[in-house]
Amino acid sequence: MSAVSVTERDRTDASGNRPPGISVSTNTTPAAVVAADVETAIRVEGLSKRFGTAGPVVLDNINLTIKPGEFVCLLGASGCGKSTLLNIIAGLEHPSEGAVTVASGTSAVMFQESALFPWLTASRNVELALKLRGVPRSRRPGEALELLDLVNLADAANKRPHELSGGMRQRVALARSLAQDRKVLLMDEPFAALDAITRDLLHEELERVWRETGRTIVFVTHNVREAARLGQRVLLMSSRPGRIRNEWRIDDNGPRRIESPEVSRLSIEITDHLREEIRRNAA
Repeated sequence: MSAVSVTERDRTDASGNRPPGISVSTNTTPAAVVAADVETAIRVEGLSKRFGTAGPVVLDNINLTIKPGEFVCLLGASGCGKSTLLNIIAGLEHPSEGAVTVASGTSAVMFQESALFPWLTASRNVELALKLRGVPRSRRPGEALELLDLVNLADAANKRPHELSGGMRQRVALARSLAQDRKVLLMDEPFAALDAITRDLLHEELERVWRETGRTIVFVTHNVREAARLGQRVLLMSSRPGRIRNEWRIDDNGPRRIESPEVSRLSIEITDHLREEIRRNAA
């Protein structure tokens, strides 16, 4: 069995200097070596997936180890299987081969659509998740307000979804996901439908929430800059079948801005690899 991501090589610019805050690895090393070194939040071993007995292979021999508290972005062209992989980790689909282990047992999932109940206020939408978790009725309003405050939306607690902007609805959806109190948060392109400015603001909110809560986050996106902006690790998937082709590890030197030079440099490099994968699959 192999795990993506252990041997690192520094990337250098034309002058021989390493761009600040960025390192990349593309080789594989036995997962047992990784598991021996660190506690794991998520382990994927030899995972393959095909739909139907005669259908094409969607995912092929995926091996992956994610540490507690890591922010990992899954990136790839449309149809590469990244959402399928996320659904399997979430337990919403079953692999054809291999295994997935989530150390905490379960995970919370946040999708592209907020899927809020339109007849409930923002607070009551969050309270519903608390109810399903078994939180006593007397504690739910206070805890829901705390979670909305965590995503800077406490002042909209009594508004219904139709009174909220798209970005505000996604904040409520994030608060509802956090209300499940799971150590692992899986996010499937949650900001894809938002405009660029709102998306950038929610990047800042999500990063702050991640740092404050210590959640392990797996974030699916097809936006290269979004992955370079958010991830501690960026995993690039190939298509048909989906395999993890490259990995970039990014030094955590505090919050990054999407327009920063290091994010731009990394985005260019990842885009070059992504275009190569797209050309290979189109041939």
